[in-house]
Amino acid sequence: MDRVLTLAAIGEAVTGLLLLLIPGLVCAYLLGSDVTGSGVVVARITGMALIGLALACLPGPASLGMLAYGAFITIYLAWLGATQTATGPLLWPAVALHAVLTAGLAINFRQRRRTDAGT
Repeated sequence: MDRVLTLAAIGEAVTGLLLLLIPGLVCAYLLGSDVTGSGVVVARITGMALIGLALACLPGPASLGMLAYGAFITIYLAWLGATQTATGPLLWPAVALHAVLTAGLAINFRQRRRTDAGT
């Protein structure tokens, strides 16, 4: 079963990476239609989530997946706010919330690694 899980995780990671890099092409091949505007943003966020899911399913700490997703989404949303003219009123609160959660996850991840290394 571990091999199947690892294979599935790799597949999701590749799909996530493709959604980050070429969301229009992936959506065209998967859904048969083009994606534009905010659909590109949602496709890229989905790609980040798939990469986080893949990391959580690979051998090692599952919390690494959520930590990676939190870092990805914080940086991406902040980049959108800093470079785009169309941003919603909840964008910066979402950036702040994800930054705080990611910091908490990073602290927890680091503490767990120290505890595991000490045993």
